[in-house]
Amino acid sequence: MLRAFFVKLSENHSLRYFAERSPIGRRVSNRFVAGTEIADAVRVTQAVNRAGMSVSIDNLGENVANPDEAHLSAQLYSQILDAIGANQLNANISLKLTHMGLDVDEKLARDVVSGLVAKAASMTPKNFVRVDMEGSPYTQRTLDFVHELHRMPGNANNVGTVIQAYLKRSESDIEKLLSERIRIRLCKGAYKEPATIAFESKADVDANYIKLMKILMKSDTYHGLATHDENIIREAQAFAIREKIARDSFEFQMLYGIRRDLQQSLVRDGWRMRVYIPFGTEWYPYLMRRLGERPANVFFIARNVLRK
Repeated sequence: MLRAFFVKLSENHSLRYFAERSPIGRRVSNRFVAGTEIADAVRVTQAVNRAGMSVSIDNLGENVANPDEAHLSAQLYSQILDAIGANQLNANISLKLTHMGLDVDEKLARDVVSGLVAKAASMTPKNFVRVDMEGSPYTQRTLDFVHELHRMPGNANNVGTVIQAYLKRSESDIEKLLSERIRIRLCKGAYKEPATIAFESKADVDANYIKLMKILMKSDTYHGLATHDENIIREAQAFAIREKIARDSFEFQMLYGIRRDLQQSLVRDGWRMRVYIPFGTEWYPYLMRRLGERPANVFFIARNVLRK
């Protein structure tokens, strides 16, 4: 119920307009968003790297309205890759296809993302592009595109995607991705989907996440387990130890600003950790979905927003 409420808020244009322009809105976002400029993302990434964690940088945005906006988004991601190389950051990039113009011109989106993957693959050391998953209307189109990208000469191991455990189709999708050794970030899912295609109860989503997680961990491809759920993390650790799965053969992933204590604890215990760091002016939909995923964040903000 709470997640659906925040998803609705994320789609409210009036609230978004107010929040993204108000001082209090920007103050609330600071906990979960690095800032508005590439320099902000670099600064935060450097701090996270010093703490022993890798990073995935995301320029917030989706559903651009015209080709010019798509080209600008792609140009910004190219600059992020340049910044990663220039600053020797332990980081890769995450992007959404609708931010690259998928709804405007599919060929345009394919061209600009292909260019970014080619650039990442040409870097020294090679970098990586994570194609994020969006709502269910985009699931098949995203997966088709990632398969196509991965098959292009020179792109293998330099592009991957995201699978959402609350979708009932996800096990089948994982099987197809693993058949081509495509790297996967497994998450629970942040969009409101109908019961016909998605598990509704937390218990069912968690059970499917654990099932899919074990499939990924047993594969011979490097994957990311994106979760802040301590029970699931402990299950993954126990499974790795029991099955003699090397700690460097997969990574845990968490969002910037959430469960920093747990992130640091995992690193101290020798597990790999990647922090997803978003930046940009279009932070409102992202923040609303994060609040819906983890209600504790609502109370955290309420306690801290009025502090000096």
